[in-house]
Amino acid sequence: MKNLDKQNAKLKKYLEIRKEGGDIVGARVVVPVADDSGLTAQIAEHFGRAPYFAVVELDENGNVSNVKTVPNVGEHAGGMGQTHDNIVQLKPNAIIVYDMGPRGLSAFQGAGVAVLRANADTVVAVISAYKQDKLQELTEGCHHAHHR
Repeated sequence: MKNLDKQNAKLKKYLEIRKEGGDIVGARVVVPVADDSGLTAQIAEHFGRAPYFAVVELDENGNVSNVKTVPNVGEHAGGMGQTHDNIVQLKPNAIIVYDMGPRGLSAFQGAGVAVLRANADTVVAVISAYKQDKLQELTEGCHHAHHR
């Protein structure tokens, strides 16, 4: 019974409704992507080295209400700062990735952002899985992460 309560609390957190600029948003989900083609974009292999991030907003009914693509401006992409710190500024409820280094995972967990493992190749497919609660939580950072 305790496990079920914990799962329900997690799901409620993922689908948290919050007011932003007067608009009600069901959830904001960020996905690292290989290009800027929105919902049809292919998911990038590794979070910190992704060239772009798709930011998908879901309304209180779980429908996609907005999609935008932002470039990766972190140091791994030739910019400044840690990618995870830059993404936290977008105030996501969840991140969907194939893999992520331990520092990024720890940063998101500390910020209360769910990190979920992608189970498909495109943004639209993982958002569908997210809405159906078919994604597993990422609990351990990848071991091949290399940091300078």
